[in-house]
Amino acid sequence: MNRILFIIDELELKYFEFNKLVTNFWLIKCLLDRGYRVSITVKNLLFLKGNIPMARVFESVSKDNNIFKEKTETEICLNEFETIFMRPDPPVDIDYINATYVLDYVNKDTLILNSPNALRDFNEKLYINKFPDFAPENIVSANKNIIKEFLFQKEEIIIKPLNRCFSSGVFYLNKDDKNINAIIDTATNNGKTQVMVQKFLKGILKGDKRLIFIGGEIFKYAVRKVATNNDFKFNEHIKENLIKGDLEGDEIFIEKAISKTLLEDGVYIAGLDVIDGKIIEINITSPCFFINEINSIYNINFENIVTDKIVNVIENSKKGLFAGV
Repeated sequence: MNRILFIIDELELKYFEFNKLVTNFWLIKCLLDRGYRVSITVKNLLFLKGNIPMARVFESVSKDNNIFKEKTETEICLNEFETIFMRPDPPVDIDYINATYVLDYVNKDTLILNSPNALRDFNEKLYINKFPDFAPENIVSANKNIIKEFLFQKEEIIIKPLNRCFSSGVFYLNKDDKNINAIIDTATNNGKTQVMVQKFLKGILKGDKRLIFIGGEIFKYAVRKVATNNDFKFNEHIKENLIKGDLEGDEIFIEKAISKTLLEDGVYIAGLDVIDGKIIEINITSPCFFINEINSIYNINFENIVTDKIVNVIENSKKGLFAGV
């Protein structure tokens, strides 16, 4: 069949001839160059005809070291695809959830990366608690008093919304701050919205590390994301703030600790953010692989290494090698 579908973000569809900072650029281009037929679509172009999963899609082509999409969309049954990549950016809102419901009707012969069940069941912030040995101390709550109690115990904390990305809505808070109540109220929508609260890890001052997980393997190539503009966190995708991040210390044990569980859960592709040997997030919606930066840092063609592994995942899925992992 050799047909692949990428469900991408609306902004990426609008500006499909995008740049090499985007992970989907490299994945789509490499698959096209290897002879796969790659279509693209977005969440709101998925639909059902009774129990038949459908989409309006655009065909993509590789030309002049770039990728382009055809201007005319066509209607196709999702069962026609060998593999479907579900890669829109968060928030994981009701529109995102509804898209996964459409994917539930796709035949089991089609591999979906990542599983619709996984995308619904496993929040990217909360998922770390499946691996308590590698998770920083944390609580999840909307209650101001519970959060303040944790703050005064740990002295420094990070507060994160549960369904955003790119560090949006993330706060640093210390016990001597003069705006504790205001920050907690803002983060929790005045006590209505639960947030992840983690003990502040001092290693963040050197940046957090993005580890890339595909098909049970964590690659030895990684980047460290360094804070920008006097912030405590990485929030701007620029070359100067992405540096070499070789695996070290307890990080080398993470693969063995998490691989079986992730594969059992239907998570074949993920980006793990790590500080001081602790996993602070497991990105499973649309993890960035920082391919352009890794190529520059390590002087390799990382897109080919990643695509080799993805093709291996597709072939192993056909053989049923992931069943009952």
